[in-house]
Formats: sequence, structure tokens, C-alpha cells
Amino acid sequence: MHEKLAADINDIEELLDMADPDENRNDMKELETTLDELVKKLEEFEFSALLSGPDDHRHAILTIHPGAGGTESQDWADMLFRMYNRWIERRKFTAELMDYQPGDEAGLKSATLRVKGEFVYGFLKAESGVHRLVRISPFDANARRHTSFASVHVYPVAEGNLDIEIKEDDIRIDTFRASGAGGQHVNKTSSAVRITHIPTGIVVSCQSERSQHRNKEAAFTVLRARLYQVKIEEKARKMAKYEKAKKKIEWGSQIRSYVFHPYNMVKDHRTSVETGDVQGVMDGAIDRFIEAYLADSSLNDNLSSLQHQGSA
Repeated sequence: MHEKLAADINDIEELLDMADPDENRNDMKELETTLDELVKKLEEFEFSALLSGPDDHRHAILTIHPGAGGTESQDWADMLFRMYNRWIERRKFTAELMDYQPGDEAGLKSATLRVKGEFVYGFLKAESGVHRLVRISPFDANARRHTSFASVHVYPVAEGNLDIEIKEDDIRIDTFRASGAGGQHVNKTSSAVRITHIPTGIVVSCQSERSQHRNKEAAFTVLRARLYQVKIEEKARKMAKYEKAKKKIEWGSQIRSYVFHPYNMVKDHRTSVETGDVQGVMDGAIDRFIEAYLADSSLNDNLSSLQHQGSA
């Protein structure tokens, strides 16, 4: 790809040197079109270079959980759920709902999506962290301003020849009646599955399928992804590069703030990228934040590599 782009640039330079805008306007128009296409290819190549991590090409598991605050935070978690579904549609990825626990009055208690597409994990890993909302609460009769938190975590789907061993003695499998949207089978059969991985304390569940067998398979997919993430983090800690991503879902730990009142702004605290187009963001226009995060991460990795080489 790099060599092809270099050759295209050389061809464009030669054509520009030979072109005479006064003699053939059609040739100049064609040259402008070719140049625009080349610029687009260069931008795509530049961005693809940011998705060079060992797991960036994988599908992803995305989970959303509300913070403390009851209905207010549960409603915020549901708003994020909608935002990511809109983003998935924009990117023409596909999403499979694996688990959805509705809130008591509104919103959700937890949600899990399996997202499929090219470099999905590479994109969505930028969204892991705590998301903060400031707005006039629709649930407050006095119309006061509230601050809510929800956590988003993203895991690469562990597929292929990965050394992820799940011992039978290390897990506990429970079945229960599905409680969320899922068809007429809801609350009639114990088709939902919850798996607890005893050594790590990881708990995953799935209730989106009609059969217990398929829910069990889906739950194991999520568990393998979570265990693979644990393995990645353990390896990173040994290399002294790991910064703990899972912070408490509270003030001061957010990666991004969404302010609906007293002004409109969404700001990413890691990159300082911000926008006043709150509605656009909530409709899935979050690429500006993802791209800025990936660019910063790539720069930091390069600086760390140079510092390591310098101290070697």
C-alpha cells in the first residue's frame, strides 16, 4: 500500500509539471479529480496506520453500566446505548444484542453488544471509560440540574488460536428467566444464562436468544473476551505500560463529559477535543473523538518507544 501511494504521488507530480491549464481544461479537471482521490487514499492510509495494534482487527464486545444515581444514571446508560447503536449504523457495522437488563423505571441496568466489522475493536477501544452527563433532569419535578455517570467497557472478541483456557471447575453456570425484551418466551422459560468465573470473579450473562444452549454459547463468547482482556492487561503490567482503565464510576474519573445545560458541549478530557453539536454526538457522530484518541495513543506509543531506545 505504501509503495502504491508513493508511485501515485510521483505520477501526479509528473502530470502537474507537464500540465498547462490554458491549453486543456478537461485534462486539468481530470487531474483535479485524480488528486482528490489520492488525498482521500492518503487520509485513509494515515488513519489505518493508527489501527495497527495486535487486536485492533478483531470484533468487539461492548458493555454499558450505569453509575450510582438510580433512574437518572440508568436513563443516561440507555442514551449511550442508543448513541453506540447509531454509530454502528453509520459505520455499517453489525450489532448483536447479547444482554439487556432494563431499569426499574427507565433506562437500563446493563447492556452487552457484540459488534462485528473490520477493525471494530480498534475503533471502539477508544470508548472504554466513564462517561459523564450534565442536564436538567426529566425525572426531577423541580427541574434541577443533575450529573450522572455510566461506564463503557470494550473487549476484543477472542477468536482464533488464542490461549484462553476455561476449566470446568473454575465456572458456575446459572439459568434464570429472561427479564428484558426478547419475545414471547420472556419470563416463561429459564433460557437466560449467567456464568461466573470463580478465579477472577468475572460474571457474564446472556438472555437475547430463545434457547438456553445459544445463550450459553454467547455467554462463553463474552467470558472468553473478558479473560483475554485480563491476559492483555497482565502482560502490559509486566512491561510497565499499563494504566488502569477501570476507574470508579464517579466524579473526576470520566473520559468524556456531555453537557446539556447550562450550555451545549461534549468534551473528551483525554484529548481536549470538544464540540457544541450535542445532538449530532448523541446520534452517533463520535468519530472525531475516536480519531483524536487513536492519534494521541499512537504518538504516546512512539514517544515511549523512543525513550526506551534512548535508555537502552
